[in-house]
Amino acid sequence: MDLNDTGAVKNREDLAAYVRALAEESATPPDYWENVDLPRYLEAMSSWIGSMDGWARNQGRELPEQPTWSLVADILRAACVYE
Repeated sequence: MDLNDTGAVKNREDLAAYVRALAEESATPPDYWENVDLPRYLEAMSSWIGSMDGWARNQGRELPEQPTWSLVADILRAACVYE
């Protein structure tokens, strides 16, 4: 699974596979990962969620009332590198 293709996450099964692949990647994270331990990862996730309106504007998107499966994948992926 391509972890950079969050748009491919369309349903619960896709998200489960995405999270599994992310867990595998986290076992030996690439150099670009900023948040390699759980506390830093969760803090980055919280920060990114708090500022994701700006991300949506930069992407030319509107945030949905309810998150989509792919938006959850976006959040999980962003937390790997968000400072």
